[in-house]
Amino acid sequence: MDFTDIELSGKTRREHDLLGEMDIPVEYYFGVQTMRAVENFHISRVRLNFFPQLIRALADVKQGAAAANRDLGLLDPAIADAITRACEELREGRLNEQFVVDMVQGGAGTSTNMNANEVIANRALELLGHEKGEYAYCHPNNHVNLSQSTNDAYPTAVRIALARSIDGAVASLRELIAAFHAKGEEFAHIIKMGRTQLQDAVPMTLGQEFEAYAATLTEEIDRLQTNLRLFYEINMGATAIGTGINADPDYAELCTKHLREITGLPLSKATNMIEATSDTGAFIMNSSALKRLAVKLSKICNDLRLLSSGPRCGLNEINLPPRQPGSSIMPGKVNPVIPEVVNQVAFRVIGNDLTITLASEAGQLELNVMEPIIVHSLFENIEMLVNAMNTLREKCVVGITANPEVCRRMVYNSIGLVTALNPYLGYETSTMLAKEALQTGKGIYDLVLEHRLMSEEELHKVLLPENMVHPRKKITE
Repeated sequence: MDFTDIELSGKTRREHDLLGEMDIPVEYYFGVQTMRAVENFHISRVRLNFFPQLIRALADVKQGAAAANRDLGLLDPAIADAITRACEELREGRLNEQFVVDMVQGGAGTSTNMNANEVIANRALELLGHEKGEYAYCHPNNHVNLSQSTNDAYPTAVRIALARSIDGAVASLRELIAAFHAKGEEFAHIIKMGRTQLQDAVPMTLGQEFEAYAATLTEEIDRLQTNLRLFYEINMGATAIGTGINADPDYAELCTKHLREITGLPLSKATNMIEATSDTGAFIMNSSALKRLAVKLSKICNDLRLLSSGPRCGLNEINLPPRQPGSSIMPGKVNPVIPEVVNQVAFRVIGNDLTITLASEAGQLELNVMEPIIVHSLFENIEMLVNAMNTLREKCVVGITANPEVCRRMVYNSIGLVTALNPYLGYETSTMLAKEALQTGKGIYDLVLEHRLMSEEELHKVLLPENMVHPRKKITE
């Protein structure tokens, strides 16, 4: 089969499940149930090992469960120790290639859970001195999955992995914000025209524009961090539907305690385990926060593309770093490819948010079997946003330069300067000046002097662009 790059010797071991027997290559740490999933789900072609954080979180969950079962006297300490050692190896990144199930799968995540159970069991067997597949000594279901169901182990691992992944996204976001702040300081002295509805408005500085980008993104840090806290409530011990069948009464609290210690996260047992097993509200909220960030990033990239348009026939107020030739037919053309790719990432995130919404709504009774597509969409959103933010910062924002003379010339030629005359000449007179400027092509400054509406000294003070980028009191002298 072509689903793994693991080199095979041709030797196999025989395994069985509900549907029958199957020969498994001896090099595979996964077993028959994982193989069934590989045969069934050729969907996204994105496998579990594409998201190492998920594998790490699965190892956390299985180690926490083993520790709780050991403490309760349900699991032989030697087996629990072997499971723990196998999980520690997974957290170090070993055996990632053995996680081969497609992220998009039927079965509410059972294939993912069994992929983890089988890999951990077979590695534990080796640590115990046995061969892979000798499940009498450490069984994927009887030992690694003891006191668990896919319906509590899978969502718990997902929540742990997503919480960590969003923390990583926040780190990338902070670096992007810092890059915009740096440009805000660099461009603080450059006067330009602000625009509303793509029309001239009033003067501002290019620095103010870039500081605004930093500010709007800074707001998203709180949104992301607030929503990811929803992932800290877990349903370990709920087993199948939340009633805790096949689990010791003390297991849920004990397993949660071990998971807090293993992960370092402030995890807590859900107050209503039946609700927690079927509810996907935390996924919806976090998806919404990611979408909001994506929308803001896309808007900023729209602005960067407009501000750098031209260079001769556009705004040309800033220059984006040239990254590649822009056309196969037009020599000399350079396109804003970095903002363009961020725009496209935003579109995908918005689409995935709709997928998550529909999948969450599709839950029925005591379980939402659509969680795999929710999980895949969320991990994809985080992965793409992190890559997009890093790319935007490294290959675009840090290299942006300004065209100060172009910016200043536009300010002096703009009819928008008339707004500053409102307090002195009134709205009607200012409107008349704007209309005449449009019809004649003359500047506002010249028209005011021509009509002797203000002295040259007073006009100079009022229309000095640097005096129009902050609130100020009316000039009376």
